Amino acid sequence: MAKKENTANDLRAHSRDELADSLAKLKKEQFNLRFQRANGQLENTGRVRTVRREIARIQTVISEQARKGSTKGKRI
Repeated sequence: MAKKENTANDLRAHSRDELADSLAKLKKEQFNLRFQRANGQLENTGRVRTVRREIARIQTVISEQARKGSTKGKRI
């Protein structure tokens, strides 16, 4: 069975360092998947889409945290 995707709510519980580590791992995996596809060795084509979406989720949560941190103490 495939690894369950992280939802945005699950990711919000992580620290920025944990998110940055996950993001780096996923970017590396994305690079490897692109390389495999170019060489015709990619077996699980759906993983490309899954990794891309997980990267987007992590980037969204990181930007939310950054926005929340920058508005701390300010009235909106």
